[in-house]
Amino acid sequence: MVPTHPDTLSAEAGLPPPLGGDSMQIFLLALATLLVAAVLLGRLAGRLGLPAIVGELLAGVLLGPSVLGHLSPWVSARLFPQVPQQTRLLDAVSQFAVLLFVGVAGTHVDLDVIRRRRQAVAKVGLIGLVTPLVLGTLLGLLVPHRMLAAGTGQARFAVFLGIALCASALPVIARTLSDIKLLDHETGQLILASGLLSDAVGWFLLSIVSATATAGFRAGQVALPLLGAAGFLLVAIVVGRPGIRWILEHAAQAEHAAPASAAAVAVILVGAAISQAIHMEGVFGAFAVGVLLGSSGRSTSARLEPLNEIAMSVLAPVFLATAGLRVDIGALMDPVVLLVALTVLAAAIVGKFSGAYTGARLSRLSHWEGVALGTGLNSRGVVEVVIASVGLQLGILTASTYTVIVLVAIFTSVMTPPLLKSAVARMEGEAAVRVVLIDERVADAAK
Repeated sequence: MVPTHPDTLSAEAGLPPPLGGDSMQIFLLALATLLVAAVLLGRLAGRLGLPAIVGELLAGVLLGPSVLGHLSPWVSARLFPQVPQQTRLLDAVSQFAVLLFVGVAGTHVDLDVIRRRRQAVAKVGLIGLVTPLVLGTLLGLLVPHRMLAAGTGQARFAVFLGIALCASALPVIARTLSDIKLLDHETGQLILASGLLSDAVGWFLLSIVSATATAGFRAGQVALPLLGAAGFLLVAIVVGRPGIRWILEHAAQAEHAAPASAAAVAVILVGAAISQAIHMEGVFGAFAVGVLLGSSGRSTSARLEPLNEIAMSVLAPVFLATAGLRVDIGALMDPVVLLVALTVLAAAIVGKFSGAYTGARLSRLSHWEGVALGTGLNSRGVVEVVIASVGLQLGILTASTYTVIVLVAIFTSVMTPPLLKSAVARMEGEAAVRVVLIDERVADAAK
């Protein structure tokens, strides 16, 4: 009796054919290559005093069309063949990685800081968001039409660019603050809290753009995702928060951390799925669920530490390296694209810094505290890359505009640590001078 081929069985059952051996081999080799290169270059970047994201993105750039595809097209075609079956496999892994990474990043949010310093957080976060949002949107209206994706209107691209420029990267900011021993400082917590508010609004706006990407910005099309997001947040707070706490408490009764991590992954994915179901971007739901997970207590956070390790050491490098594959450095050889890139970078830096600094001064913080806030919040990091990837998937960005936004993420991540260290040193020196002056006044009064 001749055995029936698996493809025949799949066809008879109405199922898609199984993945071929060659396709699976190529996928596994590509994934392993991206992970190893990202980890090695990430560690190299760390030794050079740069954020790991720089090396991890660079891994994808080196393995992509900009370098490997140019130096050895045959190797590039074998390792990363541009066929739908292979690219979808990498995209699926990348999407899984980014959802979990964003969800885990949400667990690090400290809601108590927002409650305690809500006025300063609101001023710094919102002004620091609105200023680059407006600048980016106005700049997007001036970008040459030939750089826009086919079928994308100038207004939609402009709004998307504004959202991209108003982002801040909480994971990169937290890592930088930890490196310079400022994470537990009041200013460090204020930077994180302001970044949280800015990012939360940014994810919300991104979801609205995502929901209206194919239908246009009509009032009804905007109202639907607004109502959906409001309903999602209401259900998440009223039902999701106690439900998640109950699930994690039962999972935490196990002797090891595996059940808690599995439960956390499940609720993050469910949150992302619900967000997608109401036509919002999945990262919005993943981030919201991550915040709820983080507010479930310190014991729960300790149980989720293994998941945090996996997210930071495996999932983030895989996503960033995959994102780097899409960067086309050759596009910058075009003088128009290079001019747009430099203009967008300047708008991103000036907009975020001036907005955060203005909010800090309106909150009666000192000059150097304002500089520290403006500098710290300027790091775009992985959040900017996530937004760029969403724009590419929605067909809003071209390879050129995607490269421009990713370069903003890289440059701002590189510039933030040394500038923030300098601002903190000046801030501490300013505080020391105030203490000396106060002591002198007390001594003079005693005389």
